[in-house]
This record gives sequence, C-alpha cells and structure tokens, in this order.
Amino acid sequence: MANEQYDGLLDRFLKYVKTETRSNPESTTIPSDPKETAFLNDLAAELTDLGLTNVHINKQSSYLMATIPSNVDYQVPKIGYISHVDTADFNAHNVNPQIVKNYDGHSDINLDPDGKYQLTVADFPSLKKYQGDTLITTDGSTLLGADDKSGVAEIVTMAAYLMAHPEIKHGEIEIGLGPDEEIGTGADHFDVADFGADIAYTVDAGPLGELEYETFNAAQAEIEIAGKDVHTAVAKGTMINAIQVAIDLHDSLPAHDRAERTAGREGFFHLYKFDGTVDHASMTYLIRDHDRQTFEERKHMLERVVDCLNTELGEKRVTMKLYDQYYNLKDALKDHMEVVALAKQAMEELGITPDIYPVRGGTDGSTISYMGLPTPNLFAGGENMHSRFEYVSLQTMEKAVDVLLKINELNLKQHK
Repeated sequence: MANEQYDGLLDRFLKYVKTETRSNPESTTIPSDPKETAFLNDLAAELTDLGLTNVHINKQSSYLMATIPSNVDYQVPKIGYISHVDTADFNAHNVNPQIVKNYDGHSDINLDPDGKYQLTVADFPSLKKYQGDTLITTDGSTLLGADDKSGVAEIVTMAAYLMAHPEIKHGEIEIGLGPDEEIGTGADHFDVADFGADIAYTVDAGPLGELEYETFNAAQAEIEIAGKDVHTAVAKGTMINAIQVAIDLHDSLPAHDRAERTAGREGFFHLYKFDGTVDHASMTYLIRDHDRQTFEERKHMLERVVDCLNTELGEKRVTMKLYDQYYNLKDALKDHMEVVALAKQAMEELGITPDIYPVRGGTDGSTISYMGLPTPNLFAGGENMHSRFEYVSLQTMEKAVDVLLKINELNLKQHK
C-alpha cells in the first residue's frame, strides 16, 4: 500500500483534538454535553462529504452511524468499527497539540515553554519505543484527547481512503462514533439493530498491537452514612461520627485488595470518592474482578459489611446503592473467538506483534458484546491517557489504519 491511505490522518486528528468534547458525569441527557452533539454533527457532515451512505445520528443512543457500501457482488459479514468522541475528566479546554518530529528515543520533551511539565524517559520509559517517530503531545495544560480521537481519526481516514478507491474490494462496513464512553454510559444505549454489523471492533485501546478481549467485571457502590453530631463534651454514648463509621467500613475490607496494591487478574475495592463530616459521610467504591464468581463474592462482602455496621449501630444509618456497570468481555466472546482471530491475523500479516492481556478496565465493547454484537478492542495508539502527559505516535496511528484495511481484506478473502 502506498502512503495515500494516510492522507488527512494528522490534519484530522489535530482538528478533532482541538474541539472540546469532554463528557459531563453530572448530566442526565444523551449525550451528556452539547459539545459532543455539535462535534458529532460536524463528523456527520464530513462522512456525508466523503460519500458514505445512511449517515445519521441514532435517536436512541446519539451514536453517529454511517455505512461504507459493499463493492462486491456476494455476501460477506458486515464489519463495524466503533470509537467514542468524548474525552475524560481532565482539563480539555483549548487543547494545543505539539508536534515532535523524528523523536530520538531518549531525550526528555518539554511540554510547555518553561519546562514545568516534561515527558521524561525516567517517568515514561515507553518513549524509548518511538525513536524516529513523529509524536503529538500536549502543551502541559490539558489532556490531548487521543483517547479516543485517535480512533475516530483512524476510522474516518480508512473510510476516506476506501471511498476514494473503489478498486479496493470490501464488504459492507459500518461506522459508529458515540458519546459518553468516559462516564460509562454511552454504550448502554447502543442500537445494535440499527448499526447492522455482524462483528465489530472498538478502536480504543492503547499502544501498538494491543488487542483486548478480556476485561474486568465492574460494579459501583454509592454509600451514604447518617451520623449524629453532638458536642464533644457530651458525646459518649450519643455521638455517631459518620467519618469514623466510614473508616470502620473501609477497614473491614481486605487491606491488600486495593487498586494500588494489585495487578494482573487481581481484583479490588477502590474507594475513589469520599466526603464527610461528623453528621454525614458519602463514599463511592469501584468493585472490579476478572472472575465472575469472585466479582459476585466481592459485592456480597460489601453488603455484609454494611449490614454488620447497621447492626452495631442499632439502626439503619448506612445505606448503599450497588449496581453493575459491565461484565468481562471474554465471557461474551467465548463462542465468537473468530472475531479476535481475524484481528490477530491482520496484525501478524502486517508484522505487528499482537499484545493480548487481561485489561484492568473495560471498553464499550464489553457492553456491546453482551448485546449480541461480538466487539473486541483494537489499539488506537494513545499513551498516558487522561492526563497532561498524554501523547500518541503518528506512525502508530498509521499502522492502526493499516490494520483496519487488512481486517476488511481478510474478511473478504475468508468468505469469497
């Protein structure tokens, strides 16, 4: 393939990341922020101009959906490619990407002119992998937004190339660009029937070669503690210190099973929000485990801790809202591993070593796969996501485009 398949990739990516699309976890609308809607409308116009068909924003999910029509006269499975347009809970206002050409693989990179923020090889040894590459970084004041505007740019670039080259044969390809992945609600409303694909991939993983099909099972617990605040002089036997109850609750959970003390397939309870006074305290836990049975046991453990505290207090002062967020993608894909094998073969034929490991997180593909559409996750290139130290290699983004095109090619060959 000539380099023509990358035409517009960098310009698209730079344009996309400069458009603010941070999702809003406090919102109850779909999408959660009007900026996402505006960006999706811009993308719809771009896809229409490229000649894609059935370009529309789904009313149920607010996903932008579009079709690259088949140009062969026989049936092949319809492949879908999915990315999200929102960015994470970090400053995303006035993103000012910096371009570092022909990076030498060992020098530290100043993000801002004063050198207050640096990408150092000591802190970020992943930089060593990118000798000779063009890196796109932040200016230190914002995130970059490669999660997941790199995926969006890669998918749109693939679409542009195929629409400009009808001599390249392929089956029908569906595109889905959605909101609110970063707040965990976007895929909840995904319309599988409207999307119309037989298999799909989210293009939302990290560095070169990542191919993810095993994720956490995930739940969230929101706990409220009603205290009783009286003067400390007469506190004995009367005061109920909500902060102390919260501490007792936390100390009742396994000390090792915390995000910062676990790795690999080890699960955890992660206390990531806490606010409290003597009168009232609130806690939010993330519960994670790869094994479904152990995941259920973790939830039951937390329920027992809450029940025990209420028994000790003699009344119900600790209340909990506990709900599941997503399940292990591997369990949904176990009877559809051909979709993983197709991506693995595509990478290997391109000389890319697939990097397959249990993800300590989740993807939109987890939720969508449980809706009946097998959807593993492909690399999009981002490093240090959700932070001012985020960066991406242009060459990795180009290789992501190559993988999408190769998957289309192999899908055609396998069903000819």
